Amino acid sequence: MIKLYGAERCHKTKYYKTFFETRNLDYAFLDVEQSLLFAEELRSLYENRKLNFPTITIGKKKLRNPTDKELNKWLDKLKTEEI
Repeated sequence: MIKLYGAERCHKTKYYKTFFETRNLDYAFLDVEQSLLFAEELRSLYENRKLNFPTITIGKKKLRNPTDKELNKWLDKLKTEEI
């Protein structure tokens, strides 16, 4: 399961949405500015409880503003675990 915590107005969030969509990957976009529930979920991922977005979770792995290379590495791991 891929989750993208971000905000619609954030250019980096838009980048990751496009990244997933152009690769036909299923993901959940969780807008932390539109939902207190999503904001709290994101805060719970960090010790300092800040709204650090964009944050992507792939399974149990948390990625804060990852590079394409890092993101692809974890997506490849996700694919091999699902097989």
